[in-house]
Amino acid sequence: MAVLLLSTTALMAQDEEAQAEEKAEQAPKRFKVIFELSNDGEVELEVARKLAPIGVDQFYKLVKSGFYDECRFFRVVPGFVVQFGINGDPEVQKKWKEAPIQDDPVLFKNLKGTICFATAGPNTRTTQLFINLDDNNNLNAMGFAAFGRVNKGLEHIEKINDEYGQNPNQGLIQSDGN
Repeated sequence: MAVLLLSTTALMAQDEEAQAEEKAEQAPKRFKVIFELSNDGEVELEVARKLAPIGVDQFYKLVKSGFYDECRFFRVVPGFVVQFGINGDPEVQKKWKEAPIQDDPVLFKNLKGTICFATAGPNTRTTQLFINLDDNNNLNAMGFAAFGRVNKGLEHIEKINDEYGQNPNQGLIQSDGN
C-alpha cells in the first residue's frame, strides 16, 4: 500500500483562539501541494479556490495541519478512482470526522486527474479525497465537486497497487488507525 507524505509545513494551533482563526482561514486563490509517494515519486496537485471554496478551504487546513502526512491509499478501483484521507491516528481522524463541511456546487467536471472530496451523502465531506483515474462525468450530477487536478505525476497514481480494491474497512481504519 503506498504511503502519502506531504511536503508542507504544519500549522501549530496552541489555544482556542488560534483554533478559531484556523477554522476561519481561507485558502489562497491558487496553490500547489506536493505528495511524496513512498518509493514511487512525487505528485503535484494544483488547487483553485474558485472551483469549490468550501472544499478548498477544508483541504488547505488539512494540508497545513499535516493531516495527510503518512496517510495511505485505501481504495483503488482501476479506471475509476484512487481514494485516501484517513489519518493513521484515530484521535486526529475523530476530530475532523466530527466536523463535516457543506457541499460546494459542481463547477469543474470530474475529469481524469482531478481531485475531489468523497462523501457519504449531502454535506458530509470531511477528510477523504479521491483522484479520478478516468473521466467520471457521472459524478458531476451526483454532487462531487472537483477542486483541482494533478499537474505532475499522474503516472505514479495510476501504478498504485489495486489488489485490495474496495475491500478495506474504512470504519476500522478510522477507529484503529493504519
